[in-house]
Amino acid sequence: MEADNPLSVFFQRSCNDQRVGVTHIGVFAALVQFAAASGFPNPVQAFSYDIMKIAKISALRTYCRCMRELSDYGYLRYVPSKKKNKPSSIYFSG
Repeated sequence: MEADNPLSVFFQRSCNDQRVGVTHIGVFAALVQFAAASGFPNPVQAFSYDIMKIAKISALRTYCRCMRELSDYGYLRYVPSKKKNKPSSIYFSG
């Protein structure tokens, strides 16, 4: 893995962060996988159902909570679209 890989950076930063749980890790890893398949654009444009499928999450409420918390904790910046036909924007922190 590259040193600037978002997943490596996430694990280094979250190692001692007690707020981060297994669902946060799954969602973040799914975001990195989705971004890699898209050529790592920044921001990543994604619909919730695309990320939820990769992360094996079935509840939209859980997904939204994790994304909001990851954004609040500073691991990424999440800009929800609020429209069903427009993807949300996810910016990876450096």
